[in-house]
Amino acid sequence: METKSEAARLVLTRLLDAYGVPTWRDPLPAVDELVSTILSQNTNDINRDKAFFALKRHFAEWEEVRLAPEAEIIEAIRPAGLANQKGPRIKAVLNEIFAERGNLDLGFLAELPLEDARQWLLKFKGVGRKTAAIVLQFSLNRPAFPVDTHIYRITGRLGLRPEKLNLEQTHDLMEKLIDPADYYAGHLNLIRLGREICHAG
Repeated sequence: METKSEAARLVLTRLLDAYGVPTWRDPLPAVDELVSTILSQNTNDINRDKAFFALKRHFAEWEEVRLAPEAEIIEAIRPAGLANQKGPRIKAVLNEIFAERGNLDLGFLAELPLEDARQWLLKFKGVGRKTAAIVLQFSLNRPAFPVDTHIYRITGRLGLRPEKLNLEQTHDLMEKLIDPADYYAGHLNLIRLGREICHAG
Protein backbone atom coordinates (compact mmCIF):
# COMPACT_ATOMS: atom_id res chain seq x y z
CA MET A 1 0.00 0.00 0.00
CA GLU A 2 2.89 2.35 0.80
CA THR A 3 4.39 1.92 -2.67
CA LYS A 4 1.05 2.69 -4.31
CA SER A 5 0.63 5.71 -2.04
CA GLU A 6 4.01 6.99 -3.17
CA ALA A 7 3.05 6.36 -6.79
CA ALA A 8 -0.23 8.22 -6.31
CA ARG A 9 1.59 11.16 -4.72
CA LEU A 10 4.02 11.26 -7.63
CA VAL A 11 1.18 11.27 -10.17
CA LEU A 12 -0.62 14.10 -8.38
CA THR A 13 2.61 16.09 -8.03
CA ARG A 14 3.29 15.80 -11.75
CA LEU A 15 -0.27 16.83 -12.54
CA LEU A 16 0.13 19.89 -10.32
CA ASP A 17 3.34 20.73 -12.19
CA ALA A 18 1.53 20.37 -15.52
CA TYR A 19 -1.87 21.87 -14.71
CA GLY A 20 -1.38 23.91 -11.56
CA VAL A 21 -3.86 24.10 -8.70
CA PRO A 22 -7.31 23.78 -10.27
CA THR A 23 -10.27 25.95 -9.41
CA TRP A 24 -13.74 24.69 -10.14
CA ARG A 25 -16.69 26.92 -9.35
CA ASP A 26 -17.94 28.51 -6.17
CA PRO A 27 -19.45 25.90 -3.84
CA LEU A 28 -23.16 25.27 -4.26
CA PRO A 29 -25.50 24.68 -1.33
CA ALA A 30 -25.50 20.95 -0.62
CA VAL A 31 -29.01 20.30 -1.96
CA ASP A 32 -28.11 22.13 -5.19
CA GLU A 33 -24.97 20.01 -5.51
CA LEU A 34 -26.97 16.87 -4.87
CA VAL A 35 -29.51 17.66 -7.59
CA SER A 36 -26.77 18.76 -10.00
CA THR A 37 -24.88 15.53 -9.46
CA ILE A 38 -27.97 13.39 -10.00
CA LEU A 39 -28.47 15.27 -13.26
CA SER A 40 -24.85 14.57 -14.24
CA GLN A 41 -25.30 10.81 -14.18
CA ASN A 42 -24.75 9.30 -17.65
CA THR A 43 -24.37 12.65 -19.37
CA ASN A 44 -21.73 15.34 -19.92
CA ASP A 45 -21.16 18.57 -18.00
CA ILE A 46 -22.75 20.74 -20.70
CA ASN A 47 -26.05 18.85 -20.65
CA ARG A 48 -26.00 18.64 -16.86
CA ASP A 49 -25.61 22.40 -16.57
CA LYS A 50 -28.32 23.08 -19.16
CA ALA A 51 -30.75 20.92 -17.21
CA PHE A 52 -29.73 22.30 -13.82
CA PHE A 53 -30.11 25.94 -14.82
CA ALA A 54 -33.36 25.19 -16.66
CA LEU A 55 -34.66 23.69 -13.42
CA LYS A 56 -33.52 26.73 -11.44
CA ARG A 57 -35.18 29.09 -13.94
CA HIS A 58 -38.44 27.18 -13.95
CA PHE A 59 -38.74 26.78 -10.18
CA ALA A 60 -37.97 29.55 -7.69
CA GLU A 61 -36.87 27.16 -4.94
CA TRP A 62 -36.38 23.44 -4.30
CA GLU A 63 -39.60 23.29 -2.32
CA GLU A 64 -41.44 24.04 -5.57
CA VAL A 65 -39.60 21.19 -7.28
CA ARG A 66 -40.54 18.87 -4.43
CA LEU A 67 -44.22 19.72 -4.83
CA ALA A 68 -44.29 19.89 -8.64
CA PRO A 69 -45.83 17.21 -10.86
CA GLU A 70 -43.21 14.78 -12.13
CA ALA A 71 -44.06 15.67 -15.73
CA GLU A 72 -43.14 19.31 -15.12
CA ILE A 73 -39.77 18.36 -13.64
CA ILE A 74 -39.09 15.92 -16.48
CA GLU A 75 -39.76 18.58 -19.09
CA ALA A 76 -37.45 21.07 -17.36
CA ILE A 77 -34.51 18.67 -17.14
CA ARG A 78 -34.87 17.03 -20.55
CA PRO A 79 -31.46 18.35 -21.78
CA ALA A 80 -29.70 16.11 -19.24
CA GLY A 81 -30.99 12.92 -20.84
CA LEU A 82 -32.78 10.11 -18.99
CA ALA A 83 -35.23 12.77 -17.80
CA ASN A 84 -37.97 10.19 -17.21
CA GLN A 85 -35.69 8.49 -14.69
CA LYS A 86 -33.97 11.51 -13.15
CA GLY A 87 -37.10 13.66 -12.70
CA PRO A 88 -38.91 11.21 -10.41
CA ARG A 89 -35.62 10.44 -8.64
CA ILE A 90 -34.98 14.11 -7.82
CA LYS A 91 -38.55 14.59 -6.60
CA ALA A 92 -38.35 11.45 -4.46
CA VAL A 93 -35.03 12.46 -2.88
CA LEU A 94 -36.34 15.94 -2.07
CA ASN A 95 -39.49 14.44 -0.53
CA GLU A 96 -37.47 12.00 1.57
CA ILE A 97 -35.18 14.77 2.82
CA PHE A 98 -38.17 16.92 3.74
CA ALA A 99 -39.95 14.02 5.45
CA GLU A 100 -36.93 13.40 7.66
CA ARG A 101 -35.65 16.93 8.24
CA GLY A 102 -38.69 19.18 7.82
CA ASN A 103 -36.72 21.30 5.34
CA LEU A 104 -34.30 20.87 2.44
CA ASP A 105 -31.19 22.34 4.10
CA LEU A 106 -28.35 19.81 4.13
CA GLY A 107 -25.91 22.04 5.97
CA PHE A 108 -26.20 19.77 9.02
CA LEU A 109 -24.08 17.21 7.15
CA ALA A 110 -21.05 19.45 7.69
CA GLU A 111 -21.31 18.79 11.44
CA LEU A 112 -21.84 15.02 11.36
CA PRO A 113 -18.96 12.56 11.57
CA LEU A 114 -17.79 12.03 7.99
CA GLU A 115 -18.92 8.42 7.67
CA ASP A 116 -22.34 9.25 9.15
CA ALA A 117 -22.76 12.06 6.61
CA ARG A 118 -21.74 9.73 3.79
CA GLN A 119 -24.14 6.99 4.86
CA TRP A 120 -26.97 9.50 5.26
CA LEU A 121 -26.59 10.48 1.60
CA LEU A 122 -26.14 6.90 0.38
CA LYS A 123 -29.51 5.80 1.72
CA PHE A 124 -31.31 7.63 -1.11
CA LYS A 125 -32.06 5.71 -4.27
CA GLY A 126 -29.87 7.00 -7.09
CA VAL A 127 -27.18 8.33 -4.75
CA GLY A 128 -23.98 6.30 -4.98
CA ARG A 129 -20.47 6.80 -3.69
CA LYS A 130 -19.50 9.32 -6.38
CA THR A 131 -22.59 11.49 -5.85
CA ALA A 132 -22.17 11.43 -2.07
CA ALA A 133 -18.46 12.26 -2.34
CA ILE A 134 -19.10 15.20 -4.68
CA VAL A 135 -21.63 16.71 -2.26
CA LEU A 136 -19.30 16.19 0.68
CA GLN A 137 -16.13 17.48 -1.01
CA PHE A 138 -17.33 20.29 -3.23
CA SER A 139 -20.25 21.67 -1.24
CA LEU A 140 -19.37 20.90 2.37
CA ASN A 141 -15.55 20.84 2.17
CA ARG A 142 -15.43 17.39 3.74
CA PRO A 143 -12.58 14.99 2.90
CA ALA A 144 -14.17 12.70 0.33
CA PHE A 145 -12.65 11.64 -3.00
CA PRO A 146 -15.10 11.17 -5.90
CA VAL A 147 -14.14 8.53 -8.46
CA ASP A 148 -15.65 8.91 -11.92
CA THR A 149 -15.04 6.85 -15.06
CA HIS A 150 -11.97 8.94 -15.99
CA ILE A 151 -10.31 8.39 -12.62
CA TYR A 152 -11.27 4.71 -12.60
CA ARG A 153 -9.68 4.24 -16.03
CA ILE A 154 -6.51 6.15 -15.13
CA THR A 155 -5.96 4.35 -11.82
CA GLY A 156 -6.27 1.03 -13.64
CA ARG A 157 -3.79 1.98 -16.35
CA LEU A 158 -1.29 3.29 -13.80
CA GLY A 159 -1.60 0.20 -11.62
CA LEU A 160 -2.86 2.17 -8.64
CA ARG A 161 -5.75 -0.24 -8.12
CA PRO A 162 -6.28 -3.97 -8.59
CA GLU A 163 -7.74 -4.72 -12.02
CA LYS A 164 -10.83 -6.39 -10.57
CA LEU A 165 -11.66 -3.62 -8.11
CA ASN A 166 -14.95 -2.02 -9.17
CA LEU A 167 -15.67 1.69 -9.39
CA GLU A 168 -17.53 1.88 -6.09
CA GLN A 169 -14.73 0.07 -4.22
CA THR A 170 -12.13 2.36 -5.78
CA HIS A 171 -13.46 5.26 -3.68
CA ASP A 172 -12.23 3.56 -0.49
CA LEU A 173 -8.87 2.76 -2.06
CA MET A 174 -8.23 6.29 -3.32
CA GLU A 175 -9.14 7.81 0.04
CA LYS A 176 -6.44 5.59 1.59
CA LEU A 177 -3.81 6.25 -1.08
CA ILE A 178 -4.15 10.04 -1.21
CA ASP A 179 -3.70 12.64 1.51
CA PRO A 180 -7.08 14.30 2.21
CA ALA A 181 -5.49 17.70 1.57
CA ASP A 182 -4.93 16.56 -2.02
CA TYR A 183 -8.46 15.25 -2.72
CA TYR A 184 -9.79 18.43 -4.34
CA ALA A 185 -6.90 19.15 -6.69
CA GLY A 186 -6.23 15.47 -7.30
CA HIS A 187 -9.80 14.75 -8.36
CA LEU A 188 -10.01 17.69 -10.77
CA ASN A 189 -6.55 17.20 -12.28
CA LEU A 190 -7.08 13.47 -12.83
CA ILE A 191 -10.34 14.23 -14.63
CA ARG A 192 -8.55 16.78 -16.81
CA LEU A 193 -5.89 14.17 -17.63
CA GLY A 194 -8.63 11.71 -18.58
CA ARG A 195 -10.40 14.18 -20.82
CA GLU A 196 -7.33 15.58 -22.56
CA ILE A 197 -4.87 12.70 -22.78
CA CYS A 198 -5.78 9.38 -21.16
CA HIS A 199 -8.87 8.63 -23.22
CA ALA A 200 -11.03 5.52 -23.17
CA GLY A 201 -10.40 2.86 -25.78
